[in-house]
Amino acid sequence: MRVVFMGTPDFAVPTLEALIENHEVVGVVTQPDKRKGRGKAMAFSPVKEKALEHEIPVYQPVKVREEAFVQVLRELDPEVIVVAAFGQILPESILNMPKYGCINVHASLLPKYRGAAPIQWSVIDGEKETGVTIMYMEKGLDTGDMIEHVVVPIDAKETGESLHDKLAVAGGPLLLDVLAKLENGTAVRTPQNDADSCYAKMLTKDLGKIDWNKDAVSIERLIRGLNSWPSAYTAFHDKTLKIWDADVEEGSSDAQPGTVVKVTPDALYVQTGKNLLKLNEVQIQGKKRMPVKAFLLGHKVEIGTLLGQDNENNR
Repeated sequence: MRVVFMGTPDFAVPTLEALIENHEVVGVVTQPDKRKGRGKAMAFSPVKEKALEHEIPVYQPVKVREEAFVQVLRELDPEVIVVAAFGQILPESILNMPKYGCINVHASLLPKYRGAAPIQWSVIDGEKETGVTIMYMEKGLDTGDMIEHVVVPIDAKETGESLHDKLAVAGGPLLLDVLAKLENGTAVRTPQNDADSCYAKMLTKDLGKIDWNKDAVSIERLIRGLNSWPSAYTAFHDKTLKIWDADVEEGSSDAQPGTVVKVTPDALYVQTGKNLLKLNEVQIQGKKRMPVKAFLLGHKVEIGTLLGQDNENNR
């Protein structure tokens, strides 16, 4: 099948690889190059790197709806356009172009978690499972008819990063199955129930600021969901303290939420709105991630220390 692939980040790469191995990928569309790092060097997207590795033509329109680019797609004459975390909304002129339509590889069990960050929000919200859904694309945001899905369990210590990797790998085989069904006419369209939908809003750095008045379970899920970006954080004296790993501990004290109520050689126990949060791995501003045991070698933390007294400029 003649395929045009649209995608940008790491999540999309395994899907592109599956297509390259099994179909004719006549073009790859990805977001324009961006400057990254301290040196602000121009960087290719992971999808562009993979396409160039296989000598596939790459297109990087600022806006896919511009007529000049739409004409480029017409000349490529794809039978299907596959989209995975591309980053732009497709106009009807593109949606209606291919013989088999435009289909999207979406990292949730639709209709739940439509939007930009379905992987992380499924962890933050405490879901027990998620998955990948292949759907037809239409004008709405992730509202098109579903074709197939695969369920992926969410482990008790799942992070946003680990779940991202699982779902990225799950998308390719599912897509190949769907493309075979599109070709032989056996693909089934299942409309989404809008009443069951929820929106997975885009992640921002501010989302990671820990509110110690919340219960320990919610905070621990936030820490896992935002690992590895943008990360959950609090304040320790005048510096930002990122928290990478924690456990919920039953029990409480009379201390104010955010107060360190227990210090052991390898952990800090912090009072929350309900129960305690045991901190196992942290990162003080200017340093690398480290176990709390290593952190305590260089920082004196006493019972009664209050976390979360912000200096936002240090973030």
